Amino acid sequence: MGKENKAKTAITPTRAEDYPEWYQQVVKASDLAEHSPVRGCMVIKPWGYALWENIRCVLDEMFKETGVKNAYFPLFIPKRFLEREAEHVEAFAKECAVVTHHRLEEGPDGKLIPAGQIEEPLVVRPTSETIIGASFSKWISSYRDLPLLINQWCNVVRWEMRTRIFLRTSEFLWQEGHTAHATPTEAMDRTLQMLNIYEKLTGNYLAIPAVKGEKSASERFPGAVNTFTLEAMMQDRKALQTGTSHFLGQNFARASEIKYQSAQEEELYAWTTSWGVSTRLIGAIVMTHSDDDGLVLPPMIASSHVALMPIIKKTVDRNTVMDFTQTLAGELRGQHYHGRKIEVEIDDRETGGARGWDWIKKGIPLRVEIGPRDVARNSVFVGRRDRGPREKESVPRDQFIKTIVPILDDIQKNLFDRALRFREKNTTEIDTREDFYAFFTPQNPGNPEIHGGFALACWCGNPTCEEKINTDLGVTIRCIPPDAEKQTGKCIACGDESARRVVFAKAY
Repeated sequence: MGKENKAKTAITPTRAEDYPEWYQQVVKASDLAEHSPVRGCMVIKPWGYALWENIRCVLDEMFKETGVKNAYFPLFIPKRFLEREAEHVEAFAKECAVVTHHRLEEGPDGKLIPAGQIEEPLVVRPTSETIIGASFSKWISSYRDLPLLINQWCNVVRWEMRTRIFLRTSEFLWQEGHTAHATPTEAMDRTLQMLNIYEKLTGNYLAIPAVKGEKSASERFPGAVNTFTLEAMMQDRKALQTGTSHFLGQNFARASEIKYQSAQEEELYAWTTSWGVSTRLIGAIVMTHSDDDGLVLPPMIASSHVALMPIIKKTVDRNTVMDFTQTLAGELRGQHYHGRKIEVEIDDRETGGARGWDWIKKGIPLRVEIGPRDVARNSVFVGRRDRGPREKESVPRDQFIKTIVPILDDIQKNLFDRALRFREKNTTEIDTREDFYAFFTPQNPGNPEIHGGFALACWCGNPTCEEKINTDLGVTIRCIPPDAEKQTGKCIACGDESARRVVFAKAY
């Protein structure tokens, strides 16, 4: 028998063949980022950094609308600061990069060696609760100083052993918000408010539907009283956090001596929160929307919206086609898409069909070809990235200009709806241990990364059962949904009575 005909794709291997390698190849082909000379670190290239800039602009505006102000705190944290909160330091200790010397000197063999040992080791920022707490303890003395609402945009370092670009790197970019309040109610309200902002970003801008809920005790942020999360399903059916928000109670306030005098002149500890998202969101965009031809970008957050590709076969056509293209670009750039100017790329390289495939792989929402015949007909040839790469249509120029915003909106909605359908299709209520274990058994032996998806199953609340499932299957409780306690049944691990149904999944 002959080999079966297989449609050619721009990315190899495909998602079905080798999902982890497909992911790496999409990142490479779309020119988002590359590995750096430093182990476990990445270079974010302009096309990828534009995504982070757009995310940052959206979030920064939403944060400031709630009264949050930006600040910046040191990259280096005295080791003794981390030691103040035992649970916190225990969780981060193995990931910390530590500075012990302050200069290099030439050794006997002519090579540079560390010299000038510093008196106290400095930890390179893995997260900033402790260093920000030290400032909060100085800035807060009265109830009049509260609430204190601070955010910083920065990089952090966590010395990861197994890295993957955007998803898990030794250094990454993020924002971390930190607030202090006079009452636990105010702090909890802020914790949930920020989670809702992340939900708006994830759903409205990234076109990623996410499940919202609380983490179990074993999955909480170290030192937190409660951690709330958004969990999105990737195309390999694993979960990826797209935002977390933590109610820290008074744990960090006690460790950092964040106190205030109340209106009744009592000295009290503040109630604090922290919350953050990182460049991991770019990985979420890649894994939620991309296909076997490359990256697919939601217009609301896309690095650019439209690529104009003039087609010039004869020298005599150049001026006519380029004038048409430049005029069109100017009219498109004069429009706004949800508060942001429509961004246009003009690609006049003489590379034939390769140009189109370059933009397909980069995920730009709209590709527009303009040749002499199009100019003569006052039309353009348009391809949408949310549809097949070979599906294009001729559109009158004026109509395209007039309808570009609705077209982009339609692409955005289509991507969200498609991701939601995928999640719903791969989310299953499970009531027996046998079915649960079968659900998380790889369905394709040749691609063991792909399994069942999200399992909604009952859990008795015992961490021993949670640990057993994780040990056996590599599956964790991703979140406890707000309505979990309405779902009663038998614990999926031990069979005891359970008062809640939670979300189990494998995760990044």
